[in-house]
Amino acid sequence: MNDPNGMVFYANEYHLFYQYFPDGNKWGPMHWGHAVSKDMINWEHLPIALYPDDLGYIFSGSAVVDWKNTSGFGSAASPPLVAMYTYHDVVGEQAGRKDFQTQGIAYSTDRGRTWTKYAGNPVLPNRGVRDFRDPKVIRDEAHGQWLMVLAAQDRVQFFSSPDLKAWTYLSDFGASAPNHAGVWECPEIFPLQVVETGDSVYVLNVSINPGGANGGSGTFYFTGTWDGKNFQPLREARFSPSDTVNWVDYGRDNYAGVTFSDAPAGRRVFMGWMSNWDYAQEVPTTTWRSAMTVPRELSLHATDFGTRLHQTPVAELHQLRGQRYALEQERLTDGVTVIDLQELSESGAVEIDLVLDLVDSDAEELYLTFSDAEGAHFYRTGYSRKPGTENAFFSDRRGTGNTAFNAKFAPEGLTVAPRWSNEGNLRIHALLDRTSAEVFFDQGDPVLTDVFFPEKPFTKLTIEVSGSIGEGMPAGFRLVEGTVWGLNK
Repeated sequence: MNDPNGMVFYANEYHLFYQYFPDGNKWGPMHWGHAVSKDMINWEHLPIALYPDDLGYIFSGSAVVDWKNTSGFGSAASPPLVAMYTYHDVVGEQAGRKDFQTQGIAYSTDRGRTWTKYAGNPVLPNRGVRDFRDPKVIRDEAHGQWLMVLAAQDRVQFFSSPDLKAWTYLSDFGASAPNHAGVWECPEIFPLQVVETGDSVYVLNVSINPGGANGGSGTFYFTGTWDGKNFQPLREARFSPSDTVNWVDYGRDNYAGVTFSDAPAGRRVFMGWMSNWDYAQEVPTTTWRSAMTVPRELSLHATDFGTRLHQTPVAELHQLRGQRYALEQERLTDGVTVIDLQELSESGAVEIDLVLDLVDSDAEELYLTFSDAEGAHFYRTGYSRKPGTENAFFSDRRGTGNTAFNAKFAPEGLTVAPRWSNEGNLRIHALLDRTSAEVFFDQGDPVLTDVFFPEKPFTKLTIEVSGSIGEGMPAGFRLVEGTVWGLNK
């Protein structure tokens, strides 16, 4: 499996479709797999939703509830679900043509259990672009239209429709924007209200491969305005440590993420594919390959570093919390705190939430190390304010165990993210599973997501502090609060 597709909430269910090859654990003719959930935590697998046909493989796309039945596929009393996806004509690709990717639609009138492909497919022929794919559709109510954004090689293109069947080109964006190390993919546009000001700002997410923040695949975003035809990025002063690109995730393993359409209470909930095309087909697994990130609620904030996107694991995840361990010491000082995770969780998964007071602390670095019982193999994440680190967060999976399957999986050096906050308190909120880490720093900006493949279960958490930034300050880091939960299956 790879990209999440067609994420939509309807009839009290979250639908997650995804790129899927049912006949092997490497990429092949793409289908849409399908799972549903009432809480985004417990999922039920359903039969494959969309199969390849004479027009091609079924690549990435989106789904919406057509509440007013503008498409005519359902009725006002029973609105249809309408999916839009890319057809990939492998014969045309092999023949060297450019127009081998087109856009098609399908609809469902039984809560997504069965799907009918539209007889008029493709609804959007290729416009002479080799990489012309991944349509994401939203209802642009302010301008009385369906709005679609799709990737067109080194930019995105916008289209509008009255009925999801006939599409009109509106505009391009991105040809002169930063970050063109690879092909743009899986775009999405949506409005969010800035928490501090109440302003409505549009977020445009784009995935790129290669060209990610720390190598390979990655996802970045723009903030701006939408006038019904054009996207205009915000012109605002940036006080960035060094970045010119706003990254959704600085880890190696969060790609092609999109959000649920029609989520209740106006929520904007994001999930990504937890892998990287640098090595996705070589990771050392057998009967299955790849997974999604946990669902993350998005919010937009006015900060000293510009308008920034924050991510928070959805509150529904709290239902997994089990045994609780509280860190009760006033300070984390030179030395080691070791927690036996087997006492907290049979599943091997834990959640950690630390808040540190940086103003009342002299320590340079904090390490959280997730390891096997002997400490021979480990995953490490943490924070450093040593000279030259520029107030950075980091992760390190070079010692996690099986890393030799691909030279790009664990290259020399740390995976690094800048600190996007001037607050005196620092937060590290991590979800550690058997083969993955999703680490949310401060209020969810930045985030580091990594997978790893230990040879033995990681059952020990070590918290370590080192170094000093100056004289006259209390030693170590003052601990505002610290909790570790075991997570139940």
